[in-house]
Amino acid sequence: MTETKTTPATTGLLRIQEVAAQIGATPRSVRYWEEQGLLTPAARSDGDYRLYDTTDVERLRFIKGLRDDAGFSLAEIAQLLEDEVARERGHEAYHATTDPSERLQILRDRAARYEHQIQMLQTKIGRLQTMVDETEARVTREKAKIAALTAEMAGSAGAALKAEIALKAEIAPKAGATPTREAVG
Repeated sequence: MTETKTTPATTGLLRIQEVAAQIGATPRSVRYWEEQGLLTPAARSDGDYRLYDTTDVERLRFIKGLRDDAGFSLAEIAQLLEDEVARERGHEAYHATTDPSERLQILRDRAARYEHQIQMLQTKIGRLQTMVDETEARVTREKAKIAALTAEMAGSAGAALKAEIALKAEIAPKAGATPTREAVG
């Protein structure tokens, strides 16, 4: 991306506030990602405002998605973006040469970058799976506690109900029995 002076009115480029609003981030986040080397604005205005094109907006959406949705660190995002840029350069270099040995090396380099990306993603999946497994274990423990407490409460309620029935049975006259003088009064 080049550092050209231009004006947003003539180019359709967006200022940082507009881009941030489109992707659901703050202008400070966009500036920080730029400071971290994840992005370079397409241009600067005469007033030195950062200006972004549609490619920049898509890159920012990708960065935000990796961070927010997939939980990647900025260092991991930088590595993924670097691999993507290198693959794009490799694609261009592949088509710029007809030398089979150069093409072979370019393809090997690109494949190695894909393998690196796969390894990073599998590591992330492994960490996420561990988190899922740990959470499922916590749920299982909580459900066991719920079942034990429910059974205890049912047992206590059942015992209290039996005691109440027994007490009523002692007080109430037996069906068909003639009340005795002591019971009557």
